[in-house]
Parts: sequence; C-alpha cells; structure tokens
Amino acid sequence: MSKQSKAKRDKRKKLQPKRPINRLNAQQPVQNHAVLTNEEGQVVAAIGLQGTEWLLAIGGQTMGNADNPVPMLAMLKHLSNVQEKEGRKVTLEYSTQLQQLIDDLAADEGKTADEYLGQLVSEFEGVEGEEGEEGDDADTAAEDAPAAEPAADDAEATPAASDDKPQA
Repeated sequence: MSKQSKAKRDKRKKLQPKRPINRLNAQQPVQNHAVLTNEEGQVVAAIGLQGTEWLLAIGGQTMGNADNPVPMLAMLKHLSNVQEKEGRKVTLEYSTQLQQLIDDLAADEGKTADEYLGQLVSEFEGVEGEEGEEGDDADTAAEDAPAAEPAADDAEATPAASDDKPQA
C-alpha cells in the first residue's frame, strides 16, 4: 500500500455526495387521531397511528397498541366521562378518519355512531362494577379455603390411603 493511498481515499470520500444515515429501526412519525385534553390545555391521553399500528398514550407514555382503535377510543370516552363526574372539564376530539371508522362499524351493526360508541363505553362502566364484585368474591373464597383444607388433610390420614402401593 502506498503512502498516498490514504490521502487519495480521503479526497475521494470528500468529493462524494452526502448520504443520509438510514437507521435499521427508523420509526415512522405518529399521527394523532384522538386527543383528550384537560381544562389547562394539557394532553391527558391520545390515540395515534404509526404506520399500520394504533398506539394509546396516557400521560406522555405509550400504554398499548392495537389494530383497531375503537376500543381505545371508547376507553378515552369513558375516562372523559369519569373526569367530568369528578368535576374536571376535559375535551375529547378525534379525527374524521377515526369518525369514519366508527361510522362504518356502527353501520355494520345497524346502529348510529353514538349508539355504537355508547355501547362500548358502557362495557367499560360494567368492568368497574365487576371489579368491586370480584373483590367481594375473593374475600368469600378466602374464607371458604381454610375450611376445605382440613378435609383434604383428613383424607390423607385415613388408613385406606396408607397402602403400600404408591398413589397416583
């Protein structure tokens, strides 16, 4: 290798046009389609489209993704209803593309968009009620569990269970 080869190579590199750096995992920009804002104008939650994937962001952090944004929109609508019940003023705005998607899904079920979205929101309200009921069921199950354990211990201690043959 000659002493001038590095100088020649550097000169050739300087003459070449600049190329953009292509990163392997270059992310596409997120397009906002639904935004929930509070009375100060701060974004509380949002739904965005990145490529073909819908993202849900709450408090500035991505919380989930899906192929269908309608359940996420219903969750944001439920969240806005809860905030309004607590006396906070929030605003939920969504894009025409998202509205069109809701209209199409509602038409498939023979409902209006408001009825369809209202049905999905009511499912979230039902989940809140069930969580309280499940807590009661868990308490009842915890009370029943100690009563069932001694019966199992008694079955193991009976002479019929202590044969010389191993039990399966």
